Amino acid sequence: MAAYGLYTHIASNKFRSMLLLAGLFALVYVLVYAGALVAEVLIDSNRTVAFYLSHAFSDLKVAAPVATIVTAVWVVIAYFFHQSMIDAVTGGHDVTRQEQPRLYNLLENLCISRGITMPKLKIMESPALNAFATGLNPRQYSITVTTGLLNALNDKEIEAVLGHELTHIKNGDVQLMVVAVIIAGVVGFFGELFFRVFTNFSWNSGGSWSSGSSSSSRSSSSSSNDSKSSGGGAVIVIIIAVVLIVVAWLMSQVVKLALSRSREYLADAGSVELTKDPDAMISALRKIENRGELPGATSAVMELCVDNPREGFADLFATHPSVQSRVDALVKFAGGHDPGPLPDPAEETDQSETEQPEAQANPQDAPPAPPHGPWGDAPAPASPPPVPAPSPSGAPAGNPMGPWGRH
Repeated sequence: MAAYGLYTHIASNKFRSMLLLAGLFALVYVLVYAGALVAEVLIDSNRTVAFYLSHAFSDLKVAAPVATIVTAVWVVIAYFFHQSMIDAVTGGHDVTRQEQPRLYNLLENLCISRGITMPKLKIMESPALNAFATGLNPRQYSITVTTGLLNALNDKEIEAVLGHELTHIKNGDVQLMVVAVIIAGVVGFFGELFFRVFTNFSWNSGGSWSSGSSSSSRSSSSSSNDSKSSGGGAVIVIIIAVVLIVVAWLMSQVVKLALSRSREYLADAGSVELTKDPDAMISALRKIENRGELPGATSAVMELCVDNPREGFADLFATHPSVQSRVDALVKFAGGHDPGPLPDPAEETDQSETEQPEAQANPQDAPPAPPHGPWGDAPAPASPPPVPAPSPSGAPAGNPMGPWGRH
């Protein structure tokens, strides 16, 4: 469903959310089928590939209602408690007007100016410069801001960041991201569970599976042809199961790619529409650039942030466009002015450390040290000799008084 404007973009996000939720159940069924294949091989490893595939499909029919109920329970838990889970990971906590009057007033003014229901305001204790919005309905919407962002940005820049997050809420991007996080979480959980169960068993040379803690051997009366045919079938089925698990995990990651990167451009444009200040948004992006990494946050949380520095392999799995491209769009379409990228924090630290030894290594810049004599520091430069006092009457003017009498 293509989006050509703001309202079609919101409708597109809602439609995608429903598709992703349906895709969650489809991926769970794929994982259940892969688990049934592994279970059939563990029960009897002397069957053909067709036998395993047909019986695993029968097992899927039996387990489908249970898998559906478990998945639905997971969705319900995520719907009501996803914010608590995110807060547990990031350490965010609610703040009031009395605790953060500056931030609270900025957000309230933006909401009043556009008639938007004010979301909850949260603070995350972190030196990183970042912010993100979460929630699935107006009662759950919240915006989390790091303390590093509050300390580094001025009021106009913070207002621009808040406008960016409010636009995500208004456009329905937050709902789409939360659904994607639910899908990736449940598929990753079951995929890891099946892999752990699978790695606890090993393939014996006789053509059977055994637990890692105990071993079993086949009877010597079985023929070598049966062993080869049955062993080969079991191996093929195990390979199919592993491929299905890997494909399900990859599909859960591809779900994130279904989230159009244009949502960040639209959020930047929405912030400019709210604040009427494109330069503030550009300046905020330049300060956040390369400074938004949240060490304790998962990749799912980072995908909700204003900027996600975790680009992934060759930028293929990046959910955010680069800051440079976002700034270029604001300069081109909003008439903003780009001050240019700021120095990288690591380069600033290295430069400050190298400047101190250089300052100490250039003695010509420092004032010259006083000369040092054999018995201590040399005395200060002598002042000019005093002019002799006028001689008393009768004394020749050219014969001054010396230290031991008159010369």
